[in-house]
Amino acid sequence: MLRPLQHVGCRGVAQHQGAYLLTRRHISTTTPATTVAQLLRSTAEASSSLSTQGPVTLNGFVRTVRKQKRVAFAAIGDGTSLDAVQAVLTPDQGKDLSTGAAVQISGQWQKSPSGKEQSHELVASEVTLLGDNDAESYPIQKKYHSADFLRTLPHLRTRIPFNALLLRLRSESIRHATEYFTKLDYVQTHPPIITSSDCEGAGEVFHVRDNAVSTTREEKEGKEFFRSQKYLTVSSQLHLEALAQSVGRVWTLSPTFRAEHSDTPRHLSEFYMLEAEACFVDDVNAIMDVVEGLIRAIVNGLQSSTTGEQLLSASAKKHLDDHQETKAADIEARWNGIIGKPWPRITYFDAIERLQAAMADEGVSFEHSPCLGAGLQAEHEKFIAETVGQGSPVFITDYPGDIKAFYMAPSITQQNPDISTVACFDLLVPELCEIVGGSMREHRLEHLLRSMEAHRLLDPNSAFSTDLQSSIPTALQWYVDLRRYGSVPHGGFGLGFDRLLCYLSGVSSIRDVVSFPRWYGRCDC
Repeated sequence: MLRPLQHVGCRGVAQHQGAYLLTRRHISTTTPATTVAQLLRSTAEASSSLSTQGPVTLNGFVRTVRKQKRVAFAAIGDGTSLDAVQAVLTPDQGKDLSTGAAVQISGQWQKSPSGKEQSHELVASEVTLLGDNDAESYPIQKKYHSADFLRTLPHLRTRIPFNALLLRLRSESIRHATEYFTKLDYVQTHPPIITSSDCEGAGEVFHVRDNAVSTTREEKEGKEFFRSQKYLTVSSQLHLEALAQSVGRVWTLSPTFRAEHSDTPRHLSEFYMLEAEACFVDDVNAIMDVVEGLIRAIVNGLQSSTTGEQLLSASAKKHLDDHQETKAADIEARWNGIIGKPWPRITYFDAIERLQAAMADEGVSFEHSPCLGAGLQAEHEKFIAETVGQGSPVFITDYPGDIKAFYMAPSITQQNPDISTVACFDLLVPELCEIVGGSMREHRLEHLLRSMEAHRLLDPNSAFSTDLQSSIPTALQWYVDLRRYGSVPHGGFGLGFDRLLCYLSGVSSIRDVVSFPRWYGRCDC
């Protein structure tokens, strides 16, 4: 029977003998709750105690309900599986259920009658309505919802089975990344979110200010909450360099912020970066080895996981929306491209030559002509990823120092005498393009200062000399100090974690692999 609930009045309280008492909806603990994933998995495991008839308690949400004269059927999901469990109910048990309602169902897990679509079903003996649902206004119904529509409901869209799967994909990927770094003796750290510098030097930063009312004196003196202007971090790299010089190898998975006015499927204003730094490394190839090993480890882990299996089978089961356009076979091809052959590594100059040759000899056209000394456009990266990688990721190394950040160390070998390059790399994947950037860091004090001067980061009013204290910006003084006190050769990288999830899942927009996406003009909740 349907367990009756105490009447709940305004604000979830019930009046009792003149006093207002909080009401509680009882959740049975007589039988340990089982997840949908466990129940469905048990049908394929003959050794499981759940594979035969037995008592089961299931907590979840009603996806659909069909009410007939003598029986009712409810599809129950709990986010642990793309598929739902069919519960068989009496008309009385099902009369108050609607799509989206939260329920606890206890009953017998048993084989379905022959000819049914599902192999097993839950025959309910007791149903508790834990959280009723306004079915008329509930926006998530059993019908097609566009990705644009679901982005207006970030607080509800993870109830869509495929979006819940993306949450599990993120969790699974983080687990495999953590295991990988643990095996390599990297220390996970938590660098600050509020910083004093723009690490990337692009100026696309969010300024941090308090909302306290300033006094007249504070306004005149221009006082800041932190005594000087601070920003939301655009990268944890500089702080990771400091931490790495104490424990050798560090990594983090942290939120990152960019005040870009970009409106593309690849950009967000808030996203997660997986960054790592390693000391006592003098070759950028060693850093690329870590990147390649990391992504291979994540994909290998996904291939042997339930989450990975469900992702690959999602297309065939028609759980997809227009934000997930990549077929399961194509996703599997991406994964195989990652874990297959070693990834190609070509220099920036080689990439430019290939692009120019494609225009001259193959009739390939680009909106922006590839030019030696200039950065690569997205169309150039896409061409290189497809033609050089041929299904696998591609490293492009040794970019001109003039178009890269001040902290990058020079390349060991200079390929072009007219253009000085730095020991850096970008990792490109087919279709999505860049997902990782890394480099060796300039660990020599004098060379770092000269690079800062070349990038116009020193005070132009101060003469260049051996004592540069007065010319170093206050916000970067601590970073320069790292080179004064026992600096060692080191390098690191930053991986756009959300972009990686896009590539691994086949989701076409980064806005759909992030639960609460923020981009220019949008921060809904």
